[in-house]
Amino acid sequence: MKRILINEKIEIPRELARITDGADIYDSSCSPEARVYYIDRDGGYFLKRAAKGTLAKEAELTRYFHLKGLATEVIDYIENEQDWLLTRKLNGEDCCDAMYLQDPARLCDTIASLLRELHESSFEGCPVQDRTAEYLATADRNHSGGVFDCGFLPAKYKSLKSNEAIDLIKTNAALLKHDTLLHGDYCLPNIILDDWGFSGFIDLGNAGAGDRHIDLFWGAWTLNFNLKTDVYRERFFDAYGRDKIDRDILDLIGIIECFG
Repeated sequence: MKRILINEKIEIPRELARITDGADIYDSSCSPEARVYYIDRDGGYFLKRAAKGTLAKEAELTRYFHLKGLATEVIDYIENEQDWLLTRKLNGEDCCDAMYLQDPARLCDTIASLLRELHESSFEGCPVQDRTAEYLATADRNHSGGVFDCGFLPAKYKSLKSNEAIDLIKTNAALLKHDTLLHGDYCLPNIILDDWGFSGFIDLGNAGAGDRHIDLFWGAWTLNFNLKTDVYRERFFDAYGRDKIDRDILDLIGIIECFG
């Protein structure tokens, strides 16, 4: 996880001064949608800043996952002109650390096993009980807005156009369930390990009860993207357990992801 020391003063809510005053602060951002600061004090904190109202769900879901022993502690969430989410740093580093990338087979098996464990846990009390409905609604809305990234299309659907893709999604939407606790963005930067031991998940804004194939899709995608090879795709599915994987639904997820 990158950390670049910030020398200039950062304007933050006065409620957070107790944490930031006198501490070294680093830029740890990896997305244009949010700014993330690492605060080097008391073992470390992360402070995320994003547009007003956009971090409320992440704060709520992180608290839920924390109570299950699966995520960090939320110290504070503040909504004013912008949203601010303060969390405690988990022990260890994310799975993009060289230590883990240098042993790709073990990394593949580790994240597959962790995902299966997550998917077998209860989602009782989860703040988002139907992530699938939100997921499909986003695809429909983005289709109307002209979004279509054909790079996510599965091999056998490479010729699909935007309107054909959305029609296929609507025809097969009933195949998707909402019976599994999801991370929602199951990628290597969002999984924290401490010397190969599980420490917790971060960036849980898309979590909720949904269809397991969303996480499976992104788990296979992140191995390909971060390792620069797709040779671990089938190993990932083997390690997770093929008894729970439907290739047709995985293909459907790829089509849906074309719409963001």
